[in-house]
Amino acid sequence: MHRGNNIEKANGYGILECETCGFIHIDPVPTRDELVKVYREEYYAEEKPQFIERVIEDLRWWETVYDDRYDFLESKLAGRRRRILDIGCGPGYFLKRGLERGWKCLGVEPSRQAGEHAKSLGVDVINAFFDDSTASSIKERFDAVHLSEVLEHVPDPAEVLKRAMGLLDAGGILCSVVPNDFSPVQKVLTDKLDFKPYWLAPPHHINYFTFRSLSELMRKTGFRVIGKTAMFPMDFFLLMGDNYVGNDTLGRASHARRKRLDIMLNEPELKGFKNELYSLMAKHGIGREMVIYGVKE
Repeated sequence: MHRGNNIEKANGYGILECETCGFIHIDPVPTRDELVKVYREEYYAEEKPQFIERVIEDLRWWETVYDDRYDFLESKLAGRRRRILDIGCGPGYFLKRGLERGWKCLGVEPSRQAGEHAKSLGVDVINAFFDDSTASSIKERFDAVHLSEVLEHVPDPAEVLKRAMGLLDAGGILCSVVPNDFSPVQKVLTDKLDFKPYWLAPPHHINYFTFRSLSELMRKTGFRVIGKTAMFPMDFFLLMGDNYVGNDTLGRASHARRKRLDIMLNEPELKGFKNELYSLMAKHGIGREMVIYGVKE
């Protein structure tokens, strides 16, 4: 039973600081059946019609993001452990990068459009929701599970984490990526600069995590957290006066500046600094997205 204080309202939903779950989510929580049609057919066609096109446009930058994650996994996995499952693999470019690095890759993706695109890249994809039936149909075990931009969309994130753990070998690593919401930067924006909580997006975004609440959820589901980092804090542009909220043109321009910075920081002379900088941001709860790694012991 969900209980706690409703701290906001958005799109007809309450935003509940849930004592039962330990993180913020919308109220009421949509059922799985309510979400099936949206994510199987509508999400990429209606909610994000340009998503695949923009991933391709941004691919050079995305490859630096993916390489950071593979670098971390490879640094922690002994020997040649290179089997990865990507839950919610989208159009498949993360796994394509894995194949290029010598990983054995499998994706699970509910969207028909995204799944077909991933298959066109040579990626092995199961076009289905990651439910009990799908998980039980996967007979192999993995050294790593990638779970990026998924947990904010599902009715029961703990259930997804437990299923993912069941497909990991001992010592396997989960990489979980979600938006960093109700962050210190967002608090300054709302308290000092009169921004509304622009990050609330029900019913597509059901859950809202902080570094602390996601770390605690991973611990509760059996993972030992071994690493935290952040992605570039896009909301810094808002602090600097570039109000891209609701302005796609300005948003893309801000994103282009962010991409250029990240690509340049990835040069050998600056990469160590970049890694330390984003890890430091994570310690302070800063970053538009959080990346948390947990190991199955």
